[in-house]
Amino acid sequence: MSEVLSPVANRFASGATLTHASAKAALVAGLERIAAGAGGVDCAPLTQFDSSALAVLLAWQRAAQARGSAFEVVNLPAGLASLAQAYGVDTLLSARH
Repeated sequence: MSEVLSPVANRFASGATLTHASAKAALVAGLERIAAGAGGVDCAPLTQFDSSALAVLLAWQRAAQARGSAFEVVNLPAGLASLAQAYGVDTLLSARH
């Protein structure tokens, strides 16, 4: 996970890898950023992912909603968007490609 928040909508970067092996650490780091006021994640750096990435993105979105905040997922890789569609969770993600 990148430590830098983007000035646009206070987004943080996803990092290059979000797989089963890194999901727990990524989840915790993202939850900390959301608690600090982050309003989204930029997935542009994401090149390695599996279905764990979807679980993390959905958990971040739920955490923001629990705080009464919107959470935006931007630059979702096409492969991850296809995976979300295959699992039927694409409509749950507020993602922009």
